[in-house]
Amino acid sequence: MSNKSSTQTTPKSESIFQKRWNNFKKIKRAYYSLILLGFLYLLSFLAPLLVNNKPIVVSYNGGTYFPAFADLFGGILPVSYKDAAFYGQTELFGRPHQGAPHFRELKKQWKSQSTGNNNWMLMPLYPYDPVEVLSFEEAGNRGFPTPPDGQNILGTDKKGRDVFARVVYGFQISITLALIVVFFSKLIGILVGGALGYYGGKLDIYALRFIEVFSFVPFLFMVMILVQFIKPNLFFLAMLLVILGGWIGTTYYVRAEYYREKSRDYVSAAKAMGASDFKIMYQHILPNALTPVITFIPFSIVGSITSLVGLDFLGFGLQPPTPSWGELIQQGMDDIKEYWLIMTPLVMMFFTLTTITFIGEGIRQAFDPRNYSRLR
Repeated sequence: MSNKSSTQTTPKSESIFQKRWNNFKKIKRAYYSLILLGFLYLLSFLAPLLVNNKPIVVSYNGGTYFPAFADLFGGILPVSYKDAAFYGQTELFGRPHQGAPHFRELKKQWKSQSTGNNNWMLMPLYPYDPVEVLSFEEAGNRGFPTPPDGQNILGTDKKGRDVFARVVYGFQISITLALIVVFFSKLIGILVGGALGYYGGKLDIYALRFIEVFSFVPFLFMVMILVQFIKPNLFFLAMLLVILGGWIGTTYYVRAEYYREKSRDYVSAAKAMGASDFKIMYQHILPNALTPVITFIPFSIVGSITSLVGLDFLGFGLQPPTPSWGELIQQGMDDIKEYWLIMTPLVMMFFTLTTITFIGEGIRQAFDPRNYSRLR
């Protein structure tokens, strides 16, 4: 009788992160909201190839050009396109024309020319730009704003710019600014809160008094004053939102977590083994103190988007002609008949903030320590 050795495979234990991720995926509303919002945000970086007044490809007199790629990824690609004179577009709507070519009219001109013309262009799916001011001829000799029609599916604003294009680009700008604000707010909050909670003592007392005084600084007035001297771009406005209070809430949460965790046995063991304060703070304590930080990230994104829309509505946000939801709402407030100027950005805000809230609820349930702790 021969004894056959059988190999027993022990089931691989899941990490706490894997447990939380699997639990998050079970919350279908949050999981699908994350997929949908992430897909739309990544797709927004390709907006110059989908929503733009420049063609993706132009074939002219044997040469091939890619004008739309000049706007891709913020214009960092070394792509240039020719001016109107190069394409022979010296007139536009009966008037002399110079500078950038009007590609929509140029395409019509090429189509109307006699046979034998091999010039062609491939326009984006929606051939309008968020900062382009349409001519009265294109608007059917109507005054602006114009209501939604077959040409501009969501109408135009009071300056003759396409609303759909401005909403699409405004979505990318809003999410990008919110992510920048949240990243630096959480980073500063973790560093400051971790130091206060770990070391305590006089450092904690004096720093807390400073934070309490700083938190009473009137946010809106400070922004109004600073905007008078510096015209904010996206990154500057994001840093302004971070400095003027975005990091304070995270600091309080992280400080409390560090105070609780530093009395644990694993911290005492790490000190007995000669681990440095930096290693204890950020390698041992930080992973156990991140739960409230991660849980509040989606709701911080919601707050950042709302702050941007509010500042743009009041005229203290991003500088014109940057696409902005708040600026569209402000234009629509002057006349209720121009409903598309208010409804379009409000619907986009409702969709964006609702999906982010669903994601936040899913993260909160997935990171609930009562169900998913290191002891399970």
